Amino acid sequence: MDPVDYAPPRKRSVLIAGHQTSISLEPAFWAALEVAARTRNCPINALVAEIDAERLGADRPPNLTSAIRQWLFALGRGAQST
Repeated sequence: MDPVDYAPPRKRSVLIAGHQTSISLEPAFWAALEVAARTRNCPINALVAEIDAERLGADRPPNLTSAIRQWLFALGRGAQST
């Protein structure tokens, strides 16, 4: 098993629905998001926009960063459709 990288969050800007927004995620989550985007053959911005739209449909939407982490966790458990 690989050791856990306890690096602090890193901030990146993404474009969602025509506007820039900053997202702070730990490097492990950025790496997982990049893999998920490559698997879906789409840019990270498009995947984040999809996750954003999904979270806004929730009864009690979490913030975007939390939604991304939860989406990636569900993906790792096989709960997301591709």
